[in-house]
Amino acid sequence: MATRGLASETRRLLRDPALLGAVAVLWLLLAFFVLYPVAELLVRAFSDEGRFTLEPLLGSLADSHHRAAFVNSLILAGTVGVLGTLLGFLFAMTATRAGLGRRWLTALDAATLLPLVSPPFTISIAIVFSFGPKGFISHDLLGLDDISAYGFWSTALAETLTYFPIAYLTLRPIIAAIDSNLEEMAFSLGGSRWRIFRTVTVPLAVPGFANAFLLLFAASLADFATPLILAGNSFSVLPTQAYLQITGMFDFKGGAVLSLMLLVPAAAVYLLQRYWVGRRVYVTVTGKVGQRSRSRAIAPWAAVLLAVATALVAVAILYFYALLLYASVVVAFGANNSFTWQHYHVIFTEGLPAIRDTLIIALIGMPLGGLYGVLVGYLIARRRFPGRQAMEIVSMINYALPGTIVGIAYLIAFNDPPVALTGGALIIVACYVFRYSPTGIRATVALLQQIDRSLEEASASLGAGSGQTFRRVTLPLIAPAFFAGLGVVFIRSMTAISATIFLVSLSWTLITVRILENMTELALGPAAAFSVFVIVVVFAVVSGLSALLLRLRTPMAGAAARSLLGG
Repeated sequence: MATRGLASETRRLLRDPALLGAVAVLWLLLAFFVLYPVAELLVRAFSDEGRFTLEPLLGSLADSHHRAAFVNSLILAGTVGVLGTLLGFLFAMTATRAGLGRRWLTALDAATLLPLVSPPFTISIAIVFSFGPKGFISHDLLGLDDISAYGFWSTALAETLTYFPIAYLTLRPIIAAIDSNLEEMAFSLGGSRWRIFRTVTVPLAVPGFANAFLLLFAASLADFATPLILAGNSFSVLPTQAYLQITGMFDFKGGAVLSLMLLVPAAAVYLLQRYWVGRRVYVTVTGKVGQRSRSRAIAPWAAVLLAVATALVAVAILYFYALLLYASVVVAFGANNSFTWQHYHVIFTEGLPAIRDTLIIALIGMPLGGLYGVLVGYLIARRRFPGRQAMEIVSMINYALPGTIVGIAYLIAFNDPPVALTGGALIIVACYVFRYSPTGIRATVALLQQIDRSLEEASASLGAGSGQTFRRVTLPLIAPAFFAGLGVVFIRSMTAISATIFLVSLSWTLITVRILENMTELALGPAAAFSVFVIVVVFAVVSGLSALLLRLRTPMAGAAARSLLGG
């Protein structure tokens, strides 16, 4: 039966030129920009003169500095995973159970959105401004002179505040989906609020806890910019070691081995998460229709406490970004606080090439990533062809791997002839498209699951080919997924650094790379100005995309219906 099904899918594929062409082109792109770099990375790490060897890996494990960096990476990632998940849960509970008004929820979402749309080390810069030798809090408010803003806890704080919004966005829909009637039944049976929270609410949110911890653990494990700025010499981590191994010592093999060592803890946490979550059932949403009651499981005083706690965190985040804005318009923060536009003059003169290159790459990658995401998502969700599941898995590889691994893999694969692409814009655009477009792929798949297949079947029965049906019927209906793909690729093109730091050159550079260079050179004013510029641009583009989607959504849906009715 499986053989007959495969033969039927193959015949269907061969009879549809548009489908055959799309599948062939996508597989060529996936093979070249996903499978080939990973294969080259593995070959470089585990081969010596054409033979397989584990000596480089064993040598790295035997090096005391690399072992210490590996352990430090695990400690930091575990700490950020726990603290970020707890903070995300605090915000999710406040948003779903504290009974806040719409304005408060909008303000809460805005505060958590800031770290997501800014460079990943922006809070690191603000921590230096706050707790450095001339910091606003450490020096100006507390009068402390002998204090350091560097080390484990400052790094953990920066990464926690940077990545906890991921946990919040993961946990909020899960907690909102927990039927409050379950809590009300436990409450009516005499259970205390603390016991209901401990035995009903928290256990049902376990999948969210596990996924949030996994995402934060992986994000911290791959982050090298924040430790590079804040960790100092006493606390080295594996991503920075891999980065310095390649950029400082030009040791590609050593960098490849160190980057692959990051996969071991990431895979272990993933498997542990799957095992832990898979042991129980967490279903609370069924097809039965019933009235959801407003939960009383959270006491009024607890709701106030949640609101106050989240407000304090939100104010701290806003303080860091306000301090960043202030530092961008003074001569020298902590030394000369006279107002000046000099830092913005610097970024729009000396830093103009980085701004131009970043915007060009982002504006090219944005439509390509959006189209790639909806096309792959459409093929996976709607079409049947040989290798469909394999395409789905391969399309997610670059997204699942830590950015450091992806960047080193691209550097190794495309640095030498016959495919020497490093140093140009094409390789940076490809890195962004194939690393961040899976968000659009998953959004497309989720939307298509809500759209009746009969719409496309009716179009086909009226004589339209698969390409025409996709363009005139399906694409207008999945416009939100397309715009989601556009937004994510643009945001990451403006803010990401872990992968593309290895791909920049004198010809093409990025704003995030210039910020990192400014931080290492202690040019804090231009670094702050660059960060503010990125935040403003990202907010403007994302707001524009949202407004455009809102304006086009109804007309596009109407156009899809008219094209269907008109054949």
